[in-house]
Amino acid sequence: MSLPLSGIRILDLSRLLPGAYASQMMADFGADVIKVEEPESGDYGRFMPPHGPDGMSLYFTAINRNKRSITLNLKKEEGRDVFLRLVRDADVVLESFRPGVMDRLGLGYEQLKAVPARWP
Repeated sequence: MSLPLSGIRILDLSRLLPGAYASQMMADFGADVIKVEEPESGDYGRFMPPHGPDGMSLYFTAINRNKRSITLNLKKEEGRDVFLRLVRDADVVLESFRPGVMDRLGLGYEQLKAVPARWP
C-alpha cells in the first residue's frame, strides 16, 4: 500500500518542535524527509531530556522518526553546494530560521527558485 506522500522529498532545516513535528508528520505519511543538521552540535533537540539508556534524547528520537539525516555546514561553500544538489531532487524545503537567515546564507527563495527542478 502506497502512503499519500510517497514520492515527495522534503529537505528539513528546521530546529526544535514546530518544523520537526511538521516534517515528522509528512514522513509518517510517506515523504522522504532528509534532515539537514549543523556540524559538531547537530540539532538542539539531540540534547533535550529525557534520555534513554543509550544516552539518546527520547524527544529527538520520537520527533525525527522515519527521517534520514545529513550534516552540512551551510556557512561554507562546500556545504551550500551539496545542499543545492539536494534541492534539485526535492519538492519542499522546510526551514525555521529567523527572517533573512536563508538569504544571508545565499539560499533564499530567489536562489532556490533558480535551481533546476527534477520536474518541469
